[in-house]
Amino acid sequence: MSAGEGIPAPHVPVLLDEVAAALRLGDEPGLIVDGTFGAGGYTRAILDADPRNHVIAIDRDPTAIAAGRPLAAALEGRLVLVEGRFGDLDALAADQGCAAVDAVVLDVGVSSMQLDRAERGFSFRHDGPLDMRMGAEGLSAADLVNEASEAELADIIYLYGEERRARVVARTIIEARRRAPITRTGALADLVAGVVRAEPGSGIHPATRTFQALRIAVNDELGELQRALHAAERILRPGGRLAVVTFHSLEDRIVKQFLSARSGRAVSASRHVPMAEKPVPRSFTLVTKGPVGPGEAEAARNPRARSAKLRAGERTDAPVPEPLAALEALAALPSRDRGGRR
Repeated sequence: MSAGEGIPAPHVPVLLDEVAAALRLGDEPGLIVDGTFGAGGYTRAILDADPRNHVIAIDRDPTAIAAGRPLAAALEGRLVLVEGRFGDLDALAADQGCAAVDAVVLDVGVSSMQLDRAERGFSFRHDGPLDMRMGAEGLSAADLVNEASEAELADIIYLYGEERRARVVARTIIEARRRAPITRTGALADLVAGVVRAEPGSGIHPATRTFQALRIAVNDELGELQRALHAAERILRPGGRLAVVTFHSLEDRIVKQFLSARSGRAVSASRHVPMAEKPVPRSFTLVTKGPVGPGEAEAARNPRARSAKLRAGERTDAPVPEPLAALEALAALPSRDRGGRR
């Protein structure tokens, strides 16, 4: 049965043709992990590419898993849905009796479904509770905004949001929360817009970078990404493919560093990475020699695709090396002795 038969089709995910080519969909049947199921776009394409393909689809969002159940039921065993973090994808696949897989695909970041639902608190376009949690557990964005120290907020907004006025934004948040807790997305967006100017002609809301930073921190997105890359390395068979789609520079930098190091290229030092890693066995060869972006037609059709970048690699038969400490440094905030919750 086709993955789309009898089931309403969702939006087409970004770089779908490019991801399909990177994974060689349709060449040979295989068992594939979709670590970021979302609306199921990549999963559907994988299952439609060959009726013998099987997918283990992971998502930490219980609403995404619930929405995918009719599709899984219609496919009679070809699709297994698993609620969990994609940083644990090797363990989650092992729980399903799979010690090795033929491909892993990751579409990193927030989904359109999450952005479009005001009650999830991801977007300033719709006023809602300041939540931003992809899963059903852990601290919310409201907890972070109302409890973190000024220094921690400034670090988060500067490093994860790349917001140049991070210190001013953090100070403004601290002053506002002394008067009353900040609990709504609209209230936070207004605070940020009061101290950050919109770039003329950009169409980008002044709060965009701050919201991105808080979302990344709440969900430990960069930590999850580096754990997922290492998990994929552990579970891919020799010849298996890894394809990762990212949407901003921090995510892409982590994927680039991982594939560069694992394909034998040195990990360059930066303000985030204290030193280069020692040479290790080459566990990947590069499938994409650099980032692959959308074509003009896709970028015009889907504005979200404009910042998307695909990188892919193929697993060799080398043993699994030790995890890259440099990636942990890229994903983490700088440690410092200070007050406030860490």
